[in-house]
Amino acid sequence: MQTTFVRQASEHGGLLGGSASEPAARRGSRATRAKEPAFKSRSNSGANSERSLIEALSNSKVFQDYERAFTEATGLPVALRAVESWQLPHHGHRNESPFCAMVLETSRACASCLQVQETLAAGATEEPHTVSCPAGLCDTAVPVRLGDRLIGFLQTGQVFRKAPTQAQFERTVRLVAEWGVNVDPEKLKVAYFATAVVPSKKHEAVVKLLAIFAQHLSMLSNQVVLQQDNAEPPVITRAKEYIQEHQTENLRLGHVAKAVNTSTFYFCKMFKKVTGINFTDYLSRVRIEKSKNLLLNPNLRVSEIAFEVGFQSLTHFNRVFKKILGQSPTEYRAQLLGTS
Repeated sequence: MQTTFVRQASEHGGLLGGSASEPAARRGSRATRAKEPAFKSRSNSGANSERSLIEALSNSKVFQDYERAFTEATGLPVALRAVESWQLPHHGHRNESPFCAMVLETSRACASCLQVQETLAAGATEEPHTVSCPAGLCDTAVPVRLGDRLIGFLQTGQVFRKAPTQAQFERTVRLVAEWGVNVDPEKLKVAYFATAVVPSKKHEAVVKLLAIFAQHLSMLSNQVVLQQDNAEPPVITRAKEYIQEHQTENLRLGHVAKAVNTSTFYFCKMFKKVTGINFTDYLSRVRIEKSKNLLLNPNLRVSEIAFEVGFQSLTHFNRVFKKILGQSPTEYRAQLLGTS
């Protein structure tokens, strides 16, 4: 059987892709642009940094609270995954489809599912995107971005968009047999027809919820990194407190090491091991977090804020701000104040 992947056309436009009235040339241009980032080669350090950030966000209380509320309200699974991920996002997790759990027991079945995930990721780099798997179930991904930088996806699915038919099930039985899955046909049938059916209007609302939360995660990302608590040693806790108190000063690694009574070499290694980032990056994130609050005041110039939080030059402040939050301080302020 030939495996095909089908993009779900949006009946409402915007959330799930281009409308039917959108010119073909424009849709083609946008589709090409959307797929480019998924295949663009990136440095290992950049990919590792994004995976670490996604892991921190996944372990954060805000994401876990949202995941719990989302699954209880919709009955659907939700996962936060990195851009370059070779894992099945819902397998073995809360609210996984019983049908999917049943068939994903052979390498061929998993490989087919991973192909679907790759297609989904390639289409969701710019906007929410939905694909269907060979068995007819749909998955949807929503991009999580830091400004113009894609860092991951919020993903849900393992649902039908309309009630499945007996003919669909019979085709699926043959497909499952080709995958080498040994399963009781009656149990498979029960699981298949028990799969949730999410009509277009409800699906649109689900995607909107994910899109709103993706924006929220993006805004909270730096704060989450700073607030990670991995049962850290007291010396690191004291160091973080010292950094908070002296962040506006010309703070050096040696100053903090001395303040917590350790050697610079030992402190440097321990700080990186515990926090996952080096001292310079951590200090920059603390300063950027404070600058976000100051940017809410339209009477303060960006240059004033840069020096107020401890940066020695406006150019350096702008560069670090964009690296961490994916947009310039001016763009961030315009977004917050609704002046963009």
